[in-house]
Amino acid sequence: MRRRVFELRNVVLRQFAASLAVSSLVLLASLGGASAQSGTPAADQGKAAAQPADAAKDATAQNQRRTDEFAEAAQAINGPAGNPECVWLGRRVVRLMWRDDLDTAFRHLDLYDRFGCPGGHIQAAFRCLTRFGAQIDPKVAETLDSRVHACWINPASQPQQAAAAASQPVAPAAGNAQAPQPAASPAPAASPAPAPQK
Repeated sequence: MRRRVFELRNVVLRQFAASLAVSSLVLLASLGGASAQSGTPAADQGKAAAQPADAAKDATAQNQRRTDEFAEAAQAINGPAGNPECVWLGRRVVRLMWRDDLDTAFRHLDLYDRFGCPGGHIQAAFRCLTRFGAQIDPKVAETLDSRVHACWINPASQPQQAAAAASQPVAPAAGNAQAPQPAASPAPAASPAPAPQK
């Protein structure tokens, strides 16, 4: 009789343990689903919510910078090359030409011409940009954009090294002056005489 009681008790305990395990799994699964649907944002969602705010601030700052650049161009350049549409399209054409995207540059150039913008200003700005080629970092887009804008505002600007070399006085050429001779190399030192053999 005792044996039957122990067997019955073991069966009951096993069923209780099994039902407890199953109910625990169901409870955990339901809690996981409920927390996913709750209104509390996770850490990743908080970062994602902050990104649109940062993007809006960046967009506002970029729009303000563009407006300032257009105003600067209008003050610095007399004529149609200083108009905002000419500045925007012209700088884009010069940038595309620098990146060897000539098909797109020609399509933009058609729009540039359609607005009545001067084609010679693009040529002068691109010539200026080629003078600054060594100073443009291809991995940083901002260096190209700032240099294109500077060349658009002042196409006659020169790199610092070339400007410094051009500002040095050049000796006036005389009619009978000879071409500069290379400096004479020093004469080799005389080698010591060999010692007599004994």
